[in-house]
Amino acid sequence: MNATATPAPARRRRNPLGLAIAVPIAILVLLVLVLMWWWDKEPAQFDPVAVTTAHMKGIGRPLSTGAVTTYTLIRSVDTLTDKRGGYLSNDKMPPGVFMDNMPNWEFGSLTASRDLARALRNDFSRSQTQSTEDKDLGEADPLLNSPNDRWLLPSSESQYGKAVDDLANYLSRLSDAADGNAHFYARADNLADYLQTVSARLGSLSQRLSASVGQLKVDAAPDASVGANAGPAKAIYVKTPWSKIDDNFYEARGYTWTLLEQLKAIRHDFAPILRSKNADASLQQVIRELEESQKSLGSPIVLNGSPFGFFANHSLVMANYISRANAAIIDLRALLGRG
Repeated sequence: MNATATPAPARRRRNPLGLAIAVPIAILVLLVLVLMWWWDKEPAQFDPVAVTTAHMKGIGRPLSTGAVTTYTLIRSVDTLTDKRGGYLSNDKMPPGVFMDNMPNWEFGSLTASRDLARALRNDFSRSQTQSTEDKDLGEADPLLNSPNDRWLLPSSESQYGKAVDDLANYLSRLSDAADGNAHFYARADNLADYLQTVSARLGSLSQRLSASVGQLKVDAAPDASVGANAGPAKAIYVKTPWSKIDDNFYEARGYTWTLLEQLKAIRHDFAPILRSKNADASLQQVIRELEESQKSLGSPIVLNGSPFGFFANHSLVMANYISRANAAIIDLRALLGRG
């Protein structure tokens, strides 16, 4: 008796159209992920004195007082567009539109550059309050304060590029010995005023970072002018939303990265006044704390463990270094204010 043959199972037919669509999409997603990883890299530090010396030698100009501070500002702004991926804060296309760490880093760095540009315009380049402001610095300051996320013309990058050109013109005139050109006054009062702004920035960043685990914030009475009739101060519990923790962290990283370069430049340009006030050690302490804040992050994400918990809390570590740097700046300002 012949056995009936079992029919072979029917082969599942592949859909060539679906395969043709899925493969390019998978490759595109992989490419976006690779670019996000490659672009999400903080730029390396540089030596302000060395790069300024090389630049001034290249353009055939002497290294005058204020040149290191000015070129450091130029280099910091250029870094926003010259780093991996370029300027990302105003990107509307992938992968930049999916990234938030580096745009927050850029905003922190830009804030520090804006503060120094304002100090150059209002203090460092003027002998007194009644003197005329420098024309190039007067142009650069508002350009740097253009919105950081503008992609329509004029874009953020183009505005910052124009600001760099104005700063370069000021630097060129600063190294020209002819009367009537740019000036840089390395005085104790000018530096103290700039450091007051820096101290306020660091204090704010420290508070925002510390709020990653929640804290009680005591606000003054709504109207202190009423004296004894004023209501009692109120304690408000403040805690950073989990989605904003890494934003605050990278903004602080960007600000301290740029501030570190600026203070190294100031250490060179203000060296005589710092020595005369015995303030060298205080500035060096600030620089040391900021260098510690720039150590590589040994984790793929910003951890937010409890203050004494098993996991690290990177925000609290950053807040610690920033607070210590701020304390040293307060001591430095006190030394500069002494006769």
